Amino acid sequence: MAAPFDLVLEVLGWIGTAAFATAGALTAARKRMDPVGFLLVAGITAFGGGALRDLLLGLPVAWLRRPDLAILAACFALAVFFLAPVLKRRGMGRARTPRVTLLLWADAAGMAVFAVLGAEAALRAGAAAWVCVLMGVMTASFGGVIRDVVCGEIPLILRREIYATAAAAGAGGFVALEALGAGRPLAVGLGAALAFAIRAAALGRGWSLPVYGGRGV
Repeated sequence: MAAPFDLVLEVLGWIGTAAFATAGALTAARKRMDPVGFLLVAGITAFGGGALRDLLLGLPVAWLRRPDLAILAACFALAVFFLAPVLKRRGMGRARTPRVTLLLWADAAGMAVFAVLGAEAALRAGAAAWVCVLMGVMTASFGGVIRDVVCGEIPLILRREIYATAAAAGAGGFVALEALGAGRPLAVGLGAALAFAIRAAALGRGWSLPVYGGRGV
């Protein structure tokens, strides 16, 4: 059972890396960056949250030992560099262009995968349940935070978007199912599905968190 589960984690890691690299590259496209900018922003988005998680847990930074993931992120970044102009031309005149829509859904997929993988990595490191949830949220969102800061935007998790909440739900669902004895493979799958479902519902239905309505201080 261990070998098939390791394969599942490997595939999920590739999916999450590709999704976040795409989301980062699409942000670079909106900022009209050159290929180096695409590579940098894609890499930050794909690996920033996981690197911070590993440093806090006292683990070796995972992506530094995985050149295959770095190559994957670079390939998706360069693919977006060449394909984004096509998406822009096809989306002219629409309120939400295909490029922006793809950015949101790619980010949602990466968030769902990395929320659970981050919590799973913390669980393997022997962290407490609440730390696992926190590490899941960090893995899923802090690459995007760094990306947005570098690109001069307000980070997504600081807006009204239901994003960190979805990541916390997915990571928490994984930890709860694991504690209940559901088995790690099932817990990973259901946790990621829960995170993605919440984010997808928020995107599709326009759900958002309430904002502060009082006077500024």
